[in-house]
Amino acid sequence: MVLKAIGYSQAEASKEENVKLNTFTDVPEWFKGYAGLAKDLKITTGKTDEVFDPEAKLSKHDFLTFLLRALKHNSKKAWENADALAKEFGLVAADTDIETPITKREAAAVVLNALNAPMQAGVANQTLGQFLVYREVISKEKAKELGLKELAQPENKVDILYFNDFHGNLREEVTDKKRNIGMSKLVGFVNEYVAQNPNSFVLSGGDNYQGTAESNLTYGKPVTAMMKGMNVLASAVGNHEFDWGWERIGKWAEDGNFTYLAANIWDVKADKLASWVKPYMFVEKGGIKIALIGLAHPDTPTLTNRSTTEGYKFLDPIKTAQEWVDYLQAGKAKEGKPDVIIALTHIDSDQDKKTNEISGPATELANKVKGLDGILSAHSHRPVSGKVNGVEIMQAYYAGRTVGIMTVEKKDGKFVLSSKLNQGSDIKDVILKDNETEKFYSALDKELKPILGEVIGKATEEFTHDRSVKGNITTLGQWVCEVSAAKYDAQISIQNGGGLRRTLEKGDITMGDMYEIMPFDNYFVVMDLPGEDLKKAIDHGIINPKITDGSFSGLLVEYDSTKEFENRITKITLSDGTPLDMKKTYRVVINDFIFNNGDEYDFKNATNVNETYIPIRDFLVEVIKEQKEITPKSIDGILKDINKTSLVLDPAA
Repeated sequence: MVLKAIGYSQAEASKEENVKLNTFTDVPEWFKGYAGLAKDLKITTGKTDEVFDPEAKLSKHDFLTFLLRALKHNSKKAWENADALAKEFGLVAADTDIETPITKREAAAVVLNALNAPMQAGVANQTLGQFLVYREVISKEKAKELGLKELAQPENKVDILYFNDFHGNLREEVTDKKRNIGMSKLVGFVNEYVAQNPNSFVLSGGDNYQGTAESNLTYGKPVTAMMKGMNVLASAVGNHEFDWGWERIGKWAEDGNFTYLAANIWDVKADKLASWVKPYMFVEKGGIKIALIGLAHPDTPTLTNRSTTEGYKFLDPIKTAQEWVDYLQAGKAKEGKPDVIIALTHIDSDQDKKTNEISGPATELANKVKGLDGILSAHSHRPVSGKVNGVEIMQAYYAGRTVGIMTVEKKDGKFVLSSKLNQGSDIKDVILKDNETEKFYSALDKELKPILGEVIGKATEEFTHDRSVKGNITTLGQWVCEVSAAKYDAQISIQNGGGLRRTLEKGDITMGDMYEIMPFDNYFVVMDLPGEDLKKAIDHGIINPKITDGSFSGLLVEYDSTKEFENRITKITLSDGTPLDMKKTYRVVINDFIFNNGDEYDFKNATNVNETYIPIRDFLVEVIKEQKEITPKSIDGILKDINKTSLVLDPAA
C-alpha cells in the first residue's frame, strides 16, 4: 500500500530490475518486486536480510514509519519520531495511540491524509499529492475532488537548475563509492521540477560529453539527447568540449537545441568571437530579466590537446566579463537592461567543508568584476554554494551527482540570489526515470554491451588512482608508466595524472573500464630528454596547484613539500640509485597531450622525437589480454616527501 501510495504500480514493481533487489525468501512471487523496492528505497529492512515476515501484525507505528520513510524522512528518525511527525503533518489525529494495530481502513485514511504532506527530498515544497499528479497517478480532476493542495508558483522568483562536468555519465551508479543518478533520472528530476515550477530553466557548466565509453564511442550522441530531453537552455564551453575537435561544438548545440555561451573565445583569423558561441543571453521569467555571460577557462589550450584549439585564443575572463557587464548595464543590448547578471562559466572553485570559505579562480571574478550578481562555476568537480563579495557562487559537483538550484528573488525592490545543492544520493530514490530518455539509453546499452562488457583480463588487487591525493604517484599511474617504458625500451616514462580518470577496481577488467580509465585518444611520444629537463618535468607533477599530480617510472625521487612549486625536488636518481646527470640525455616515453604543452608540461628541448601515433589505450588493452592477470606493485619509496606532509587537494578536471 505504501509503495502504491508513492506511485509504484504493480507493473512497475514487477520489473525484473526491482525483483532482483529482493533478498527476502519468505515473500510470495507477486510481492518480490515490491519487497525489493521497499528495501532499496529504505522503507523497510525486514527482520533480517532474508526474513520479511509478511504474516506479522502491523501496528500504526510500523505503518507510519514506512510512510514517513516513503516521504523521504531519515530512516532512524522516522521510527523514533513517528508519533510527533505523523501528528505534525496530520497523518493521524492528535489523540491516536500509534502502538495499537492498524486496520486496512485506518491505513487507507492515513495515506489519504499523507497526500498533503510535504516530501522531504526531490522537488522543493512538493507534497505527495502533487508528486502523484505530476506522474499522472492521480488526475488533476481527482486532486481537486480530494481537496489536494496545488503547488503555488511564487511571483518574482526564478529558479535556475544547474549541473556541470557531466562527462557522459549516462548510467545510474548505485554502489557506495558512486552516486551518479544517470541520464534518465537527471532528466526526470529536472522535467518534474520545471513542470511544477514554470519560472525555472536549465543550464550546464560544460564538459558535458567526454568521459565514459558510451558517450566516447558515439561522440556524445546520448548526451545530446539528454540535453534536448530536459530543454537545456545554454551551456558554458568546457575544456573537454574540444577533445574531439572544436568542429563538433556547434553541431552539439544545434542537435541538442541549446546555445553555447562564451564571451572569451576569440577566432584569431577572423578577428572576432568564435562563430559557434554567443557572448551572452537574456532569460525573462517571473517578471525578472536575467542576463547570462558565458566564460570559458582561460587555460583551455593546456587543458586539452593543443591542436584542438588551434586558431583560437582564450581571453582574460575578468577583463572580458567586465566589458560585457558594462555593456549590458548600459542597456546597449537589444533586450534592454537586465535586472540580474550571472556568469555561466567553466571556471573552478572550491569550498572548505569546515569554514565554508570559497576559494579558486571563480572568487577572482567575484572580487574583481563589478556588477556581477552570480557565478555558476565548474571544472574542479566540487560542491560549492555561498557568497563571495556579495556574489552568489555555485558549483554542482560533477557527473550528475548533484543538481544545483540558484534562485533569483525580488524582495522589497531588490534582487536577492541564493543557492542550494541537491545531492544525488539524497534525491535519486524519489526520482522516477524519464521514460523517453530511458528508452533511448536502453537501446544504446543493448547496442554497446557486447563491446563494453568484454572481459579482457583481471586485476588481482585494486590499482589506485585517487586524483585528490597530492604528493605521491598512484599504483595505476606507475603501472601505465612501467609497461609503456618497456614497450619502447625507454629508461623513464611520465604520465600526467589527469590522463587517467579513476581507480581500476579488483576483479574482472572490461573494455568499458578501459574507456572510463583512459577516455582520451592519446598516443605515445618517445624522445631523448636532458636530465635537467627531466627533473623539471617530474617537479612539475609534484603537488601541482592546478592539476592532478603525475606518475612516473624509472626514477627514485625525494622532495620537500614545504618548498615552492617546481622547486621541491631535493634528490633524484635512476631506479638503480645512479644520480641523474643533468647534462646527459635519457630515453623517455610520454603521451602527445603533455608533449604538446598539455597541463603546462614543457618538453621543448627534446631531441630524436618519435610521435608514434600508437593509441595508448589500445596498447594497455593488449598488455592485459596477454598477461591475463595484472597485479599492482608497491609504490613505497618511489616518491618520498622528506617532510612527510600529507595533502588532499582538488583533482583538476
